[in-house]
Amino acid sequence: MDKYFNNLPLLKAVLKWKWHIIALTIIATVLGVIFSGPKFITPRYKSESIVYPRGLVEFSDETYTEQMLQVMESQEIMDSIVEIFNLMNHYEIDKNYIHAKTALVGEYRDRVSISKTPYDAVKIRVLDEDPEMAYNIVNEILRLYNIKFGEIYKSKKLENARLYKNNLDNKYKFIDSLKRDLARISEDGEMINYLYLSKGNSIAYFSDGNNNSKNISEAIALVELIASETAAYSEIKIEYEKELRQAEGEMTFLNVVSRPFIADKKTYPVRWIIVALSCIGTFLFSILLAISIEKFNTKN
Repeated sequence: MDKYFNNLPLLKAVLKWKWHIIALTIIATVLGVIFSGPKFITPRYKSESIVYPRGLVEFSDETYTEQMLQVMESQEIMDSIVEIFNLMNHYEIDKNYIHAKTALVGEYRDRVSISKTPYDAVKIRVLDEDPEMAYNIVNEILRLYNIKFGEIYKSKKLENARLYKNNLDNKYKFIDSLKRDLARISEDGEMINYLYLSKGNSIAYFSDGNNNSKNISEAIALVELIASETAAYSEIKIEYEKELRQAEGEMTFLNVVSRPFIADKKTYPVRWIIVALSCIGTFLFSILLAISIEKFNTKN
């Protein structure tokens, strides 16, 4: 009951100034409608795409999604987008302005958003006054990402291929040296066909059964070593050809889950929010102003 009587002067003040409060609220609402219109706030249209990484290779402890984010947000891709679409002119930034580059980067970051979704996908969102421009920028980011990561991917694959090639060359030289050693032993022991030599029938391939047993055991060991090294050489060659094939082939490094499209409805500004905030803000401010005036009059 005491609270009611304490608030009674406030209610009286509101009732006394009610028409002023209502008038100011209506005026603020009308102004909100007017100033949130396209003549005062240029509308922006949104185009976005959601993609998953595909066919990537591990370069560090980063996840594939983080790799994709790093490449898409790179300075190189941003510079390419700026140049392709002449964004300095499109954003109406004076090239002679001393901080033109900083203004351009700020405008770009404000309009182009690349983020990770809760499901480890990547969302590219672009806002622009021209809905077709927003659509084209999203597509160009996807295209440039594919090219850029393709270069990184091929570079890594070529590096792997060079390592395998070095291993192949070394393995080939080693096998060749083993064959020369075997050929020398074959000449000493008059071996007929060392390629078919084995523990079970090795003596049958010598013209004289009284050949030195030391030569025979060495020949058997060399043939078995040559066989194992040749098998290893074949495995390395398969990996080498695989890396080389991937380095020279054409691949795509993303799966598009949601494709961009040209928007037919603006995303910004949301007029009803502006009008509502103007209306509510003015209404509350008017009440506070009326109470302050009454308190001031009462005090005097």
